[in-house]
Amino acid sequence: MSKNENKNNKEIKKMIETNSDPLEATDEQLIDWIKSRRSMGNLDTPAPTHAQIKDAISCAATAPDHKKLRPWRFIVTEGNARQQFGQALLTAAEAKAAREGEDLSEKTRQKTYNLPMRAPVIITVITHMQQHKKVPPFEQMLSAGSAVQNLILALKAQGFSTVWRTGLLCNEPAVKEYFGVGVDDYVTAFVYTGTSPKATPARKPIDIEPLLRFES
Repeated sequence: MSKNENKNNKEIKKMIETNSDPLEATDEQLIDWIKSRRSMGNLDTPAPTHAQIKDAISCAATAPDHKKLRPWRFIVTEGNARQQFGQALLTAAEAKAAREGEDLSEKTRQKTYNLPMRAPVIITVITHMQQHKKVPPFEQMLSAGSAVQNLILALKAQGFSTVWRTGLLCNEPAVKEYFGVGVDDYVTAFVYTGTSPKATPARKPIDIEPLLRFES
């Protein structure tokens, strides 16, 4: 992270903690702060408190939401529950392997079981799909994705690192059953959060020209 980015992060974090008027941060500071977001794996304590998680989820719930369906649910996994989550992932991996005529090595089994131990807190985001004549499924899924981004930025604002994970097992029957997810619903994200032992690397500028078109 550059000195300017670090300065902006501290200034904006202070603004948030003291409930200052957001307009005190310049447009440039806010934009640079958002652009400095990076996914950070293998997180450790300190982790966000329940109050901080609730604040972050309050931000997630402001995501664009056509007809106010609120198609998102949040499940917080921490402590020993991470081992139970790991067992659900392992059960899902075994079932998937059996279905595909494959065998899991002991190394793969252990790695799968230990996946949730990569962070002290995991926030699972569920997309609760609903029938609505004006809100197609893809809009509900996009709303959930927007909620995840808000959640990640809100955790960042409180000084925590995150990584959005899913993977091939996230919507396997054993994982859905563990989280009580309906057959027609989806596990949209596992947001791993905590404190990174590493400094956040600066992001290289992204060339948006191939991604953009203006029409007038």
